[in-house]
Parts: sequence; structure tokens; C-alpha cells
Amino acid sequence: MTAQDLSRHQPAASDNNVTVPFVVKFQHRLRFTRDLFAADSETLLELLETSEGRVPRVQFWMDEHVANANPELKHRIRSFCQQHSEKVRVTGNIQILPGGEDVKNDIHIVERMLKCFNHADLDRRSYVVAIGGGAVLDAVGFAAAIAHRGIRLIRIPTTTLAQGDSGIGVKNSINLFQKKNWVGTFAVPWGVINDRKLTETLSDRDFRCGFSEAVKVSLLKDADFFRRIHESAADICDRNEPAWSVIAESAKWHLKHITEGGDPFEMLEARPLDYGHWSAHKLETMTDFGLRHGEAVAIGVAVDTVYSSLAHGLPADDAERVLDCLDRLGLLMDHPALHDTETLFGGLEEFRQHLGGRLTITMLKQIGSPINVHSIDHTLMREAISHVADRVTSTA
Repeated sequence: MTAQDLSRHQPAASDNNVTVPFVVKFQHRLRFTRDLFAADSETLLELLETSEGRVPRVQFWMDEHVANANPELKHRIRSFCQQHSEKVRVTGNIQILPGGEDVKNDIHIVERMLKCFNHADLDRRSYVVAIGGGAVLDAVGFAAAIAHRGIRLIRIPTTTLAQGDSGIGVKNSINLFQKKNWVGTFAVPWGVINDRKLTETLSDRDFRCGFSEAVKVSLLKDADFFRRIHESAADICDRNEPAWSVIAESAKWHLKHITEGGDPFEMLEARPLDYGHWSAHKLETMTDFGLRHGEAVAIGVAVDTVYSSLAHGLPADDAERVLDCLDRLGLLMDHPALHDTETLFGGLEEFRQHLGGRLTITMLKQIGSPINVHSIDHTLMREAISHVADRVTSTA
């Protein structure tokens, strides 16, 4: 906003009702590395900026699944900090948190984090480094965002799901009242580092899960990107080089939407990056998180894609290509919850409440051309759900 723009909004001296629009400038720092705590350690050091000549105070928090799968990682982090003690002042031990949705389902874990921040005398120019999957990044990010109204957060996602999507976002949250992400904040992370080595210990199931979000963003943004994911599905499942280019491109599309989409804090009624998520979030809670987030998103994307073909003109052949892509990625599966449609439809109202205002759901007119709708034809949606369930059952 220019000075001229601001001058037009200056209130008259006698005017006691003041409305002044303003813009806050943020920076989003996204980095890609192959071995962060070895050859690429300068990447983290570059993000840990000094303030007024003081060595930055840093506290590390780690997903227990990551710690168990990488028993040498804590030692590598300590060695990194010792080698660079003139640039990094570690406060306390490396803290371990439950992995997966467990960390988001217990609000007392947030209290524990805040106590640790306070005990370490972290301030707004200190750093919290969160290493883990999306759930741990969500929970640590929430605690960091509310401590001192914001401690600098560096996310190091360790799943393909978080590297391609949630780790890039500006949202932090925990679950409450059996509702996903009911408590949370918007806060731009100080930095995000996608490190390839930290994904090496992922199971094949968890590795594949990240690509449901890549499919989602490609359907919203770029038909050619979707085509490349579809063609590379076998290589992705085999964890070959094309998988990494897809993760990077997914991350960059999510970043572009956040930084250039005009609504980073979701103040408008539409939330396009949550395509397929109204049912995905509900499926997660209905299955007591037995479905991974990536698996639930794949089902949700499949359902809304078929619905788009039934209700909004998406070509049926394109809808079938989406189902085939998700199937080739090993992400489509049947679950009893998918057949409990009345409970599942409750996800629509929960989605509306979470966003506020009227119901707004993103659907597809064409691949790469999303539209927003404000009502759902339950008969057609039941048909879409049945189509997805029947297809999975028949190919199982």
C-alpha cells in the first residue's frame, strides 16, 4: 500500500470511527537439503540469525517416531551444535514428543512445551526447531506461536506429507472436542527445511501418503503437473528420483498459493487447498485416526472428484484418471467409515464451522480449474462415495 493509498484512509479530526487497512510484510524461507546435519549444515546455520550480537538460543523438539527410527539423530544434532557453538546456544536437552495424532489429541502436551520454553528463558528472538511429521509440527508450532505471542519456529518435516504440504503452511493446531484442528493459530514459520535423508526411514505406506496432497494441489493448479504425477506413479512408489521432484513442486505450489493467493490466513470464505478435506478430516476422526491423513485425503479427493464429474461438468474420463493415479500410488482403500454416509456428511457442517460463514467447498470444473460451491447435492454425493467404494472393492 502506497503513502497515497494510506492518505485516502486518514480519518478526519472529528471522526471517532476509524477504519484503516494495513499490510504486514512477512518472509517465508523454504530450503531443500540432502543431509542437513552433515554436508548441508550451513543451511540451518544461515536461518539461525544472531540478534544484537547475541548467539541465538535454540531448543530442539523431535517426533518420537523419528527418534526411534533414527537412533543416531540426537547425537548428530548435538555434534552439530558443539561444532558450531559460536553460532548456536542449545538450551536444555533435545525434547521428545509423541508422534502422529497423539501429540495433537492431548492438550496437556502443549502445557509441557510452554513450561520448557519458559524454563529455558526463550524469547521472541530465540528459535524452536521442530523435527517430525505434520502432527508434531502442528503442535510445536502452536505452542511456539502462543509463547510470547510468537517464538521463531523452524520446521524440519520428516514425512513426504509434511514436506509437500503442511510443513509449508502457516497454520498450527491441536485437536479438541473430537474435532481436528479446532484449536490453532496462523503464524508464518521462520523457516522450513525439507531434508531428504530424514525421510529414508519412512515405511513405504507413510512415504506414499505424502503424494495425496501433491495430487490435490496439481488438480487445483496445474493439469500438466497432475499428468506427470500420474505417469510417475510407479517411480514414486519405488522411491525413485521423480518422487523428489514431485515433493519439491508440491511444496512450491503450496508456497505460491500462500504467498501470492491473497488469503494466507484464510479470511475469505473459500479454502481451495482443502480440496477433498471436508470428508478427509471427518474420516480421520471416525476411524479414530486409523486412516493416515494422506490416505483420508486420497479418499476425500477421489470422492470430490467423482462428485465434480456428476454435478459440475468435470469430464468423466478425467475423474477416472484421478482415481487411477491415486490407485497406482497405493492410496485408495475402502473402510467401513466410508459407508456410514450420514455420519460422514456431518463433516460438511464441521468444515463450515471451521471456516465460518456459509458453506464453501472447492470442486473441479476442469483439472487445473477449481470452482467454489455453496451447497452439496446429497444424492449425488452418495453416488460419488459409492462409486469410489465400489471401485476400490472391485480392484482390491
